[in-house]
Amino acid sequence: MRTKIPLLYAGLVVAAGLTVLPFIWVASGSLRGMADFQSDPGAWLPSALTLDNYAKLFRTAGFGGYLTNSLAVAALTVAGNVVGGALAGYALAKLEFRGKRIAFAAVLVALMMPFSATFVPQFMVTVNLGLIDTRLGVALPGLVLPISVFIVRQYAGSIPDELLEAARIDGAGELRIFRSVFLPLAGPALATTTIMSFLASWNSFIWPLIVAQQSATYTLPVGLAATRQAAQNVTDYGLVLAGAVVVMLPVLVVFGFLQRYFVQGIAATGLK
Repeated sequence: MRTKIPLLYAGLVVAAGLTVLPFIWVASGSLRGMADFQSDPGAWLPSALTLDNYAKLFRTAGFGGYLTNSLAVAALTVAGNVVGGALAGYALAKLEFRGKRIAFAAVLVALMMPFSATFVPQFMVTVNLGLIDTRLGVALPGLVLPISVFIVRQYAGSIPDELLEAARIDGAGELRIFRSVFLPLAGPALATTTIMSFLASWNSFIWPLIVAQQSATYTLPVGLAATRQAAQNVTDYGLVLAGAVVVMLPVLVVFGFLQRYFVQGIAATGLK
């Protein structure tokens, strides 16, 4: 037993190191100049540190707009999933109504449905609503993800019904119970929903590429791809890697703040 624990920790350290290595190379590459890449493309350390790639990145036409669009779309997506996921999850877990099982089955079917199967209908709905080439149109398919409803519904099962019944006896309505009793207890599930919906929005590429038809509505992944394509035959790898670092930073910040609640939410959901 004494030898198993050190071996386990050693294995975790090795696995963590292998996971972090690509990120270290990306961060290191973002601090290298073009001449450095041409002399030794695979080097782990720059021969001379430079921040020119970041300065050039923010001077690139449209980059500030790409960043603003990504933040706006991510904010819409997270807000929609937290509010919509919490309301739907609470209703499916704690309320009794006709068609409840059918509604939950529909959530499960949507959860298992691949994006490619719903791409065309979603695009047609977006066109009919007149939301093509808008931030809301980019955010529309992810406003309430099935995984958000599922996570909140599963976590709600761990909240005792006695607490809700006590509030009902005191005369509280369902909306007040949801706001004052359920939401404060559902923090881990909402944190998990926040992280997963933020990742889904921030990393999305295909849908924004189709819906955002002008550069003014490009998100960061689409904008960086367009910037690289505009370079024609010469790719500025330092600039591309600097863009990758900028894309990764918000994800790391969000996960860093919500990691503890994320683990709790996943653990509680998996028990149900």
